[in-house]
Amino acid sequence: MLKAEYPEIKSNSFKNLEIKTSEPKTKINVRGKSKDFFTKVEKILSIILPTEANTSSSNEKFNVLWLSPDEWMIYFVENNNENIFENLFEEISKLNLGAIIDVSNQWICINLKGKKLFDLLSAGSPFNFNDFKNDKNAVTQTLLNHIDVILHHKDVNEINLFVRRSFSEHLISWLNDSAKFI
Repeated sequence: MLKAEYPEIKSNSFKNLEIKTSEPKTKINVRGKSKDFFTKVEKILSIILPTEANTSSSNEKFNVLWLSPDEWMIYFVENNNENIFENLFEEISKLNLGAIIDVSNQWICINLKGKKLFDLLSAGSPFNFNDFKNDKNAVTQTLLNHIDVILHHKDVNEINLFVRRSFSEHLISWLNDSAKFI
């Protein structure tokens, strides 16, 4: 079996800014529309799926990001005995209520913290962060240095940035270089 390794990305700290990878995390893409779909997901995860655009919901174990009206990304640190993916797959995909896809190896999570966080992001993104930075649990999909990313505003001056694995080393290099000038 192919053993996927995470890219070698070093944590870096700058004045008022910290950049580090936050892996390994399990990431599951969930798609569905029916009432039964919502009921099963919410029962398995003990969390309500966000239905408002560009929002998220969280509990002590799971973070659920709204990606589109019928699509969410769930991310969490999995214990060896939980089998969340298998439970979701058995209760949803096998019953044709929706689609459950493990995208853990597709996305890399980079945690960014600090007062200069939004200055750094604004330097490489067309997105206007004025409202986003004041709205904890906000989610957006945008470009950063011409690379597709998903941003999850976890806390004041803290986000989790999801980038495709194939672009992760390039993006972290850009983040580290740009942070020197912020």
